[in-house]
Amino acid sequence: MSVANVMKLVAENDIKFVDFRFTDTRGKEQHVTVPVSHFDEDKFTEGHAFDGSSIAGWKGIQASDMQLMPDASTAYIDPFFDEPTLVLTCDVVDPTDGKGYDRDPRSLAKRAEAYLKSSGLGDTAYFGPEPEFFIFDSVQWDATMGGSFVKINSEEAAWSSGEKFEGGNTGHRPAVKGGYFPVPPVDSLHDIRSAMVMTLEELGVPVEVHHHEVATAGQCEIGTKFATLVQRADWTQILKYVVTNTAHAYGKTATFMPKPMFGDNGSGMHVHQSVWKDGKNLFAGNGYAGLSDFALYYIGGIIKHARALNAITNPGTNSYKRLVPHYEAPVKLAYSAKNRSAAIRIPFVHSDKARRVEARFPDPIANPYLAFSALLMAGLDGVQNKIHPGEPATKDLYHLPPEEDALIPTVCSSLEQAHVLC
Repeated sequence: MSVANVMKLVAENDIKFVDFRFTDTRGKEQHVTVPVSHFDEDKFTEGHAFDGSSIAGWKGIQASDMQLMPDASTAYIDPFFDEPTLVLTCDVVDPTDGKGYDRDPRSLAKRAEAYLKSSGLGDTAYFGPEPEFFIFDSVQWDATMGGSFVKINSEEAAWSSGEKFEGGNTGHRPAVKGGYFPVPPVDSLHDIRSAMVMTLEELGVPVEVHHHEVATAGQCEIGTKFATLVQRADWTQILKYVVTNTAHAYGKTATFMPKPMFGDNGSGMHVHQSVWKDGKNLFAGNGYAGLSDFALYYIGGIIKHARALNAITNPGTNSYKRLVPHYEAPVKLAYSAKNRSAAIRIPFVHSDKARRVEARFPDPIANPYLAFSALLMAGLDGVQNKIHPGEPATKDLYHLPPEEDALIPTVCSSLEQAHVLC
């Protein structure tokens, strides 16, 4: 969408406010809103000033002035605000040199795309993340001098069979590891997910599928289409915004926390990826599972750097509650076709255009701009240095004999370990 088209959108939809959004280092969207009377074409060249010292980990108070530069191609009308509000995703610019701020995740992702082109290895990287999430009825927690607790309230949860509910306890709910994927009434969240999907498509995010996931208590997934690195990260932020706000509108609460409860599957963000050049998928070849040497070296780079990547792709202490064996969490740094116990999976596809690899260890609290960029750079390092990943894993990696298990490296077991290796 051009600047002229944005201004036309404002006029035709009687827009009252314009919301400038950007993503901080932690992956959280921030926003500042201006009345339409203070918005014109100049905003796209002059930007909007804000205080960078109030964003965690950014500027000091002695050099806090920063600029938000809106991207016209990201414009959409917010579906949740009472007043008609146009949303624009922004890059963060340092006014001292006019360049993208080095701690702005979106600007960094643009530099990663530029590096790919300048390297000559490829011209386009495609990403297709699959962020899972939970929808709970409510949550409670506290930590005081007198004690601490956390409680998840979910009528759908397996532990709610003995609870009393208004209208009665119907008894239809998924058991532990039983959510993938019975029809309603066991799947009680179909209509909420459908509402999320309708909103996403209205905002220009193409949706391919939605379903209940494995865990009880409302684990879900909405599968959206792959795209180029920056656009796909933009879409991931929109998906998170739509999921959390739609759940809120239904009187529920959604979380992308990797492991909100013990004893059932956590939420991952499997990231499908491929690199193209001159319209050709460089991952397609005649090797294992239809992969090229380029793809195998790319896998080798991710496996080599996986423990350092964990600090970016699994950035919370809770991330490592998920990365434990036996809950479909890919802790073993190996690759395999169709084998979901390996950290890198090669999905079965019908054409070379769809040939790709899937990194299964990232989780959905990762900053998508940083996570996709880091995965790309790790993979390209593997290509440049011809890092072969070794032989593929053909066995269930969760049930290996001890002597075989000891030979396969693992992801980090804690955030502290990831930070040391990063």
